[in-house]
Amino acid sequence: MAKIKYIFNHKTLSYEKVHHRFRDKMRKVLSYVLTSVFFSFIVLVIGFSVIDSPKEKRLKREIVQLNLQYDLLNQRMTEVSTVMNDMASRDNNIYRVILDADPIPANIRTAGYGGTDRYKDLQGYTSSDLMTETSRKMDQLVRQIYVQSRSYDELEKLAKSKERMLACMPAIQPIDNKQLKGIVSGFGMRIHPIYKTMHMHTGIDFAAALGTPVYATGDGVIEKADNLEEGYGNHVVINHGFGYESLYGHLSRIACTVGEKVKRGQIIGYVGSTGLSTGDHLHYEVIKNGVKVNPISYFFNDLNPEEFKQIISIASQPAQSLD
Repeated sequence: MAKIKYIFNHKTLSYEKVHHRFRDKMRKVLSYVLTSVFFSFIVLVIGFSVIDSPKEKRLKREIVQLNLQYDLLNQRMTEVSTVMNDMASRDNNIYRVILDADPIPANIRTAGYGGTDRYKDLQGYTSSDLMTETSRKMDQLVRQIYVQSRSYDELEKLAKSKERMLACMPAIQPIDNKQLKGIVSGFGMRIHPIYKTMHMHTGIDFAAALGTPVYATGDGVIEKADNLEEGYGNHVVINHGFGYESLYGHLSRIACTVGEKVKRGQIIGYVGSTGLSTGDHLHYEVIKNGVKVNPISYFFNDLNPEEFKQIISIASQPAQSLD
């Protein structure tokens, strides 16, 4: 049962019954509601701005952990980049030097991907700088690994080619040391044995007994095996590939045929004195890219340092040649 309220009337000096109109009741109710809503709003604003919800706390923890992982990733990529730089240095200064390959320029090894637009999707976040730097380092590292991988592929091919080249290069004496009487004349200006004038001697004369075996100094294919070239008499020319050829002159007998494949150490003929010659010996030449070079530089497979030094001393003497 609703309570009845009275109000004292000072004019009539009596109590009068209070009659509540519906509009007054609604005004009061609305006043209570608006007041409650206002204070609730204030409480919510303060709560959301000052106090984190469980979800916000979890997200903030994840962000902190994510930033930490980004920092660790940056450090590891820096370490890997240091290792890659060391590999690149060894690649350029050791492996490529050994295999006669040009070094890879630094601008190719460190070239980036695209431009700044590549990372535009990472902008606008609190961690944008960190994410952009990490992505840039990762792209740089991927590029370095790709270039180094391609370099190793190239070096593998060069190594296989180098192995074949070393087998083909004229790298031994054409006559066994045990059967060699000596080196009569070396590469350079010498006195011609017949004309008695100074002329360019383009090979080395090995003195040996008639019929001493003559060996191929490297793998190759017989390019000439005849006595058609004036002066050399019976002679053999081997094409070793890679720009190398070797010539064996004044042979008493030829033991190979044109087009035949020969191996280093295989007998290709025998010492003689055919052609323009004054005694039994082998005239030996090395041709590199069409130019006759000093064969003494290619006796490195079967001589020790002392023997090599002795041969250089003998070959450099300005004696008369035998051809």
